[in-house]
Amino acid sequence: MSDRAIAAKIIQALADYLKRDPASIKEAHHLRDDLGLDSMAVIELLYKIEETFNIQIPDQDLPALSTVGSVAAYVQQRLTPAKPVPARTPKKLAPSRAPKKPAPTSKKKKR
Repeated sequence: MSDRAIAAKIIQALADYLKRDPASIKEAHHLRDDLGLDSMAVIELLYKIEETFNIQIPDQDLPALSTVGSVAAYVQQRLTPAKPVPARTPKKLAPSRAPKKPAPTSKKKKR
């Protein structure tokens, strides 16, 4: 999903919640200062975003989500699959420099 599509869904969710025209909500708007959301409203909005995008937002991530744009960027980052780490081919081990033990012999002891 593109950055624009994610931002549009978040803005639409805010517009529905605030009963405002989506065009009046910008990515630079601060959720509390510009849009007037209190703590409970922010939590409700983030819950709706979790449901919409099928993600989970841990509590420790909440302080960073203060603007519409920061929420959109966070969701985009969570939806982007992690790049796989390329598989490493095992390195060939250098032959051991330790002296080799002599092979066991099958000499019979004389009596």
